[in-house]
Amino acid sequence: MGKMNAAQKMPPIEQLKGRTLGRILMKMGVLNREKIHDCLKVQAQRQGVQIGKIFLELGLVDEGQLQMALAAQRGMEYVNLDGVEIPADVVEKVPAQMARTYHIVPIEYNSQRNELAVALDNPENFRATDDLSTLMGFKVTAKITDPDALEKALTKYYETQADENINELIDEIQGDSFLAEFEGRSTSIDLDELKELSESNPVKKLLNLVLLQAIRDKASDIHFEPFENEYKMRYRIDGVLYEMVPPPKYIAAALSSRIKVMADLDIAERRLPQDGRISLTVRDNPIDLRVSVLPTMFGESVVLRVLDRAQASFNLGELGLQPQDHDLIRKLIRKPNGIIIVTGPTGCGKTTTLYSALNELNDIATKIITTEDPVEYDVDGLVQVQMKPDIGLTFARCLRSILRQDPDIILVGEIRDLETAEIASQASLTGHVVFTTLHTNDAPSSVARLLDLGVEPFLITATVEGIVAQRLVRRICTRCKTQFDPTEAQLSQLKLLPEEVGGKVFYYGKGCSKCNGTGYRGRVGLFEIMVFNDEIRDLIMNQASTALLREAGVKNGMRLLRENGLAAIYDGITTIDEIAKETMMEQV
Repeated sequence: MGKMNAAQKMPPIEQLKGRTLGRILMKMGVLNREKIHDCLKVQAQRQGVQIGKIFLELGLVDEGQLQMALAAQRGMEYVNLDGVEIPADVVEKVPAQMARTYHIVPIEYNSQRNELAVALDNPENFRATDDLSTLMGFKVTAKITDPDALEKALTKYYETQADENINELIDEIQGDSFLAEFEGRSTSIDLDELKELSESNPVKKLLNLVLLQAIRDKASDIHFEPFENEYKMRYRIDGVLYEMVPPPKYIAAALSSRIKVMADLDIAERRLPQDGRISLTVRDNPIDLRVSVLPTMFGESVVLRVLDRAQASFNLGELGLQPQDHDLIRKLIRKPNGIIIVTGPTGCGKTTTLYSALNELNDIATKIITTEDPVEYDVDGLVQVQMKPDIGLTFARCLRSILRQDPDIILVGEIRDLETAEIASQASLTGHVVFTTLHTNDAPSSVARLLDLGVEPFLITATVEGIVAQRLVRRICTRCKTQFDPTEAQLSQLKLLPEEVGGKVFYYGKGCSKCNGTGYRGRVGLFEIMVFNDEIRDLIMNQASTALLREAGVKNGMRLLRENGLAAIYDGITTIDEIAKETMMEQV
């Protein structure tokens, strides 16, 4: 009853917004001045403890009263949902999956102002209102309610509703007469029509479902692709693309316009590429969606890169390094100066490896500056600079200025040209540690790539301390992991003979609900680490071939990608197929 009495005594919200918590609880008639002063004395003895926690501990307020006061402090009104009947057309404004994901219930809708009032049970959940504005396009106002009342409302209005699936939404879209008018009109749509398309409810629902499903399935990318006779939607999970049920081709303009609205891009511009960003908070996890829009022959291709900051732990110990390789990398990144290169194809996890190394070195005594294109993850303690080549802010130009910022460690997103390579070399010669990336097949061939760019051999030998090549392979799903005996044909993919693998155990994933029937869940890195020594430096000065450099690296203790791949198979981490696919081009 305490909550109800407090709610009935609530003064107008404008009298409470921004006031201290104690003052609000006094105006609510819950506390008096003496009790607040007693609690402030307790708080003075317990540095860092919030006053609200002390009110609770001493039994002066209950959880509901505290939540109400915190909400009032933020200017949020209290609403009592008991006995309130929410109209069906208001409930329909928020899909069931979204209401449950964000723990909200819509309570009022003003169509003239496109304003939706929602009830939350936690004032800290204000990010849900931001996401609702972004995803559904409403002006959202939040009100606070009792947690039990919200749970009852969710059960009452949404429990009977099954989560809409993509097939049902596509059926709804095919039955929408407004959207059907745009069939065959991909190029003759004016700005007003584009705005109307972007506000179409079935399109919003479909896009939200696709986004929430992709985030739930831990997809790294979502593709929306127009072709001559169809429109495809695909997810990339653990490096592999999976196709979803294709929607009708005529909603291509509606979907791309909706995404552009969410990313604050120009919906009228359909001839030039555009890049943007959408920030969401799903189940308290901060998610960034990096948006890339590319005009094609048949409409705009849109790709969303999903950057789940909660999933990115940036821990060297979790990359999949063999124990000896882990020790080697830790020694390498702690050199006083020099260049450390991470190499491999696009999407092989180079950024994650570099951030994991920087995270280990990130302390109060070390100044770290990064130059990236684009900045993918915001990390506390790193000074991160976003490249803008269109206004002349390139890696080379930025690197010159960074050296005047007194850094200890510099990350150069990628060495793409001679100018960047030379400035990175100068930085390392003047006592800085430089981390960077290249696109090559393995560690030894990175030397040939630097020489191709025009870097002098003496500069490579004087600055480069080590090269880390890497690949990502899919992990076998732990739930459906099954032992099996490989055939000779399977072994021949890795150029192995049956007698060479006597006593070894092999596994694969049969496929289950946890891994969506793929047999794989998550990925792990394969690494090849080439640490420079005098012999390798002499070979570079004498312009030796990549094969000779590889031999010298192996003699120096370098384990090849293929070798580490075999170790991952024998440890039951991955499969023969994955290692054959990712290391097939490597040394025979």
